[in-house]
Amino acid sequence: MPVMNPAPEANLIARCRQGEAAAWDALFDQHYVAAGRFVFQLSPDFSREDVEEICQEAFLSVIKNLESFNLKSRFQTWLFRIAANKARDYRERQHAAKRGGGQTVISLHTENPESGLVIDPPSASPAADAVLMNAERMAVLRQALDQLGEPCQEIIELRYFGDLSYEEISQTLSLNLKTVSSRLSKCLDRLEEIARAIYSREESSVFPSNP
Repeated sequence: MPVMNPAPEANLIARCRQGEAAAWDALFDQHYVAAGRFVFQLSPDFSREDVEEICQEAFLSVIKNLESFNLKSRFQTWLFRIAANKARDYRERQHAAKRGGGQTVISLHTENPESGLVIDPPSASPAADAVLMNAERMAVLRQALDQLGEPCQEIIELRYFGDLSYEEISQTLSLNLKTVSSRLSKCLDRLEEIARAIYSREESSVFPSNP
């Protein structure tokens, strides 16, 4: 993950706080694609349109709350935390719409017509069976994370989807390094238990036992 020099980043954010339009454009250009990649990895069923909407919500939140940003941490770390929360809210709205009979429209557009920026998800071309297997594993992982809840869900998403270091997580969540390490270890153990239980239930439904 690229790291900006702290001094230029602080200067850019100061200019944004002063309302300089060019500074806002530069901030978005530097972080939009990275935020899109992060959001894209949070859920296997997000479409490009979903990712665009979540990113737009995240950046709107940045605009409204930049004054509260603590310059002791990296801007991208703070942005990823906001994006993770927005993605979680968006997914909950999707589930509520489906329960209410709504349908999610999937767009084939790859470019935001307003910003001209393109979400560039990781590209790979494994065999069809590998794709299916990965999708199934991601679905189980996503379900397990949802059941896990906070604060474990947040710390795992930041570490493994956002690829943040322990130091960055420590700054983002205002935790000391030992607490980050301990909490992450316990949360991963709990996540594994939940994932195993989900997988066992799905296996039982596919291969029911004899009466």
